Amino acid sequence: MARTRLTPEREGEMYGAVLDLLREVGYDALTMDAVAARTRSSKATLYRQWGSKPELVVKALRHNKPVSLTEIDTGSLRGDIHAALTRTDDCQMEKDAALLRGLSHAVHESPELHQALRELLIEPEMTGLDELLRRAVARGEVAPDNPALKYIPHLVVGALATRQLIENRPVDQAFLIDYVDSVVLPALGA
Repeated sequence: MARTRLTPEREGEMYGAVLDLLREVGYDALTMDAVAARTRSSKATLYRQWGSKPELVVKALRHNKPVSLTEIDTGSLRGDIHAALTRTDDCQMEKDAALLRGLSHAVHESPELHQALRELLIEPEMTGLDELLRRAVARGEVAPDNPALKYIPHLVVGALATRQLIENRPVDQAFLIDYVDSVVLPALGA
């Protein structure tokens, strides 16, 4: 069955409503009925358009990302990473981190959510990060055999996931920029 095209504005409204509900009730309590009521649409429309709750949630998260990493090319690895970090303000970073922390438990309970997150959010981000790192290697900023290259995603995700836990403070631009300059770039020899 063919999907009906939503206007970009309507699609954005629907994604915003999904994220608002996700923040309010969490993933487990979020239902397609609640999304339908909040967005003044039918459940049938939601399922026809997105297929499943995990797909709808992850596409809403993806829509919330202002730019793909592959679109950033400042001419230096440090510049690229800083440009990526400054595309989102501290308030949005805190909201996004809270959403991801809330989804971390649900991922373990829902293989469908885990799969959707990997396919629609994590893998595109990994591809973008790989591209930034490939360009840095090509420019001679990072040695191609640097053993830290394969661990950069782990370093970045670790910083995002643990600041609240360790310091009881939200992730913000200043923290991430300092972390990149103090940990990530030195690990890469850049």
